[in-house]
Amino acid sequence: MLGVGLAMDAFSVSMANGLSEPRMKKTRMYGMAGVFAVFQGVMPFLGWLCVHTIVQYFTAFEKCIPWIALILLAYIGGKMIFEGRHEDGDTQQAKTVGATEIMIQGIATSIDALSVGFTIAEYNWGMMLLAVVVIAAVTFVICAAGIRIGRKFGTKLSGKSQIFGGVILLLIGIEIFIQGVF
Repeated sequence: MLGVGLAMDAFSVSMANGLSEPRMKKTRMYGMAGVFAVFQGVMPFLGWLCVHTIVQYFTAFEKCIPWIALILLAYIGGKMIFEGRHEDGDTQQAKTVGATEIMIQGIATSIDALSVGFTIAEYNWGMMLLAVVVIAAVTFVICAAGIRIGRKFGTKLSGKSQIFGGVILLLIGIEIFIQGVF
């Protein structure tokens, strides 16, 4: 259940990526889902590691998590909206999401998973590793489904899909910020 909860932001971003790139090939789709899965798995591991090593330094950083996620997703979403609005409606083609953007999205959607490492702090090495693998596997499946859904609707929305995807990313950033601050 923890894996499903953590994957919801990545699912939404995956749908936005599918909307933005409705003709995405399966290898790219699975690669993108893999990036989200890796980040969702690595972040709880890093949180667990911090609890066992440098917890006093991490607590100050924890307050910055909502701000970081908001800034990263607002940047990517704003860029998608800007590019979508400045394309000629008749000649607009789907924009591919670059590797750098995918990495930023992976960080932004999984940074809240860092605090999950605190909740699994009492786990031994094996239990923590199992939790991380399950979280990553669940995220992979959910994100692949999100991209497929986005691809399907992206072809139907044609020229507006990039703007719609950017708005989704912006709203996810705001949601993470509001949940983290309030």
